Amino acid sequence: MRDPLNKTITTIQPSGIRKFFDVVHEMEGAISLGVGEPDFDTPWHIRDEGIYSLEKGRTHYTSNAGLKELKIEIDRFLTRHYGISYDYNHEIMVTVGGSEAIDAAMRAMLDPGDEVLIPQPSYVSYVPCAALAGGTPVIIELKAENEFRLTAEELLAAITPKTKLLVLPFPNNPTGAIMEKSDLEKIAEVVKEHDLFVLSDEIYSELTYLEHHVSIASLPGMWERTIVINGFSKSHAMTGWRLGYACGPRVIIEQMLKIHQYAIMCAPSTSQFAGVEALRNGDEDVAAMREEYNGRRRYLLHRFEEMGLSCFEPFGAFYMFPCIKEFGMTSDEFANELLKAQKLAVVPGTAFGDCGEGFVRISYAYSLESLKTAMDRLEAFVTELRSGK
Repeated sequence: MRDPLNKTITTIQPSGIRKFFDVVHEMEGAISLGVGEPDFDTPWHIRDEGIYSLEKGRTHYTSNAGLKELKIEIDRFLTRHYGISYDYNHEIMVTVGGSEAIDAAMRAMLDPGDEVLIPQPSYVSYVPCAALAGGTPVIIELKAENEFRLTAEELLAAITPKTKLLVLPFPNNPTGAIMEKSDLEKIAEVVKEHDLFVLSDEIYSELTYLEHHVSIASLPGMWERTIVINGFSKSHAMTGWRLGYACGPRVIIEQMLKIHQYAIMCAPSTSQFAGVEALRNGDEDVAAMREEYNGRRRYLLHRFEEMGLSCFEPFGAFYMFPCIKEFGMTSDEFANELLKAQKLAVVPGTAFGDCGEGFVRISYAYSLESLKTAMDRLEAFVTELRSGK
């Protein structure tokens, strides 16, 4: 029998995030700090709007690009928060989560052999999506000494005549790193000089703690070069609603919409009605959740300092990326031994790229009570490692 499989997909490894958590679910008394999902329920007024849409029978297809009302609210949200604006008719597309938007953008923009610059450590989908679109992923290894920010020098060193697209994954999963305006201005100059495009994944844009998020699309000459990806999962605790969006120049969005039409049709109508309510009246909910995350962030930094575990201070998202190199173990070995010894699950840094070796990702999208218990277990584990037992 001939091989039934596509050769590209067989070379792609499954996500490195999930394998530990199949084990965790079977382990009594285990604590997981691995899943990047808010522990908050979707705010009631947003859920009510979804329920109301069902009660009113609003269960039909929307337009492929999404509800007009939702696209208008997306534009208003982006304008008041980040100073960028889009024509809801032609420059905004509602998607099934931000991940679909990433996939559609790459498939719409890449020809075979086009190089995609992907800073790592970063979200696990970028490399597979680039490969499945026929592009060539080129990794830029971010450094802890730069607070895992992308520098103009690192970007310049990775550019070749085949480079077309830069993925800008900030605020960053897994490191919590951010890019301030001054950082982005230097990146923007390189992008314009070399005639590149940017896929800016801003799904954590509402979860920054000391600096207000700046979108690279707001900088001079960058709007027309940038696809902005965002959504509701992290900011509004709406992961299961599967609702995201892409915004950018009409020439790109129109081609993305073709892919969306044939592969998806439209995002769930119930989720879209709830999304309208989230953007109209959800700013206070987001602010309250952000404040709670910030308290947890400060708590973990304090505990890491107490146990002598090296970790740079993250200013975005809801992740810590402590260094475990002192223990002479790989990230995978550390995570496995921690799970066995203390029933505590974290994600090896290598799940987010080879340069994540020597680090683990810890999510603080969990209650403070759970985090306190987890940190006690982590402290006991590292103390035992240092004692040589």
